[in-house]
Amino acid sequence: RTQTVFGVGSTAARWMFIGEAPGAEEDRQGEPFVGRAGQLLTSMLKALGFAREDVYIANVLKCRPPGNRDPRPDEARCCRDYLDRQIELVAPALIVAIGRTAAQNLLATDMPLAKLRGTVHALGERRRPVLVTYHPAYLLRSPGEKRKAWQDLLLAREIVGRLERGET
Repeated sequence: RTQTVFGVGSTAARWMFIGEAPGAEEDRQGEPFVGRAGQLLTSMLKALGFAREDVYIANVLKCRPPGNRDPRPDEARCCRDYLDRQIELVAPALIVAIGRTAAQNLLATDMPLAKLRGTVHALGERRRPVLVTYHPAYLLRSPGEKRKAWQDLLLAREIVGRLERGET
């Protein structure tokens, strides 16, 4: 790695997106989701009516793993306090876990992504709602899955709407 990549966006965001780890471009620029996958994420946010600055974007790992491999459990544990503090400070209404690795680390599970999608999970003592969707890098390789990712984001919007109306 060349630098630490903590996160970007509004510290008053209602939505927080958490990916797995910075890639090469993110490491170069010091900002999460700025490569090709990040451009797709930005487009997805725009389709929801958001600019990147309206949400908060972070990763489980704050540094790029060697060879862009998946984060190891010990690496995720080392960064978890930072991530938990980010979540606490931003206090989002909803967290969207982006991809299998992020979802499994965030929710402390080994369930496959397909079984994690479509369900509202609860994180921590505050039972903060978490939804899981596909990673934009996967969507670039498998464009046929974009419809499912869009359904995930529509569910996320519905959940935030319910929370804002005081519904459970």
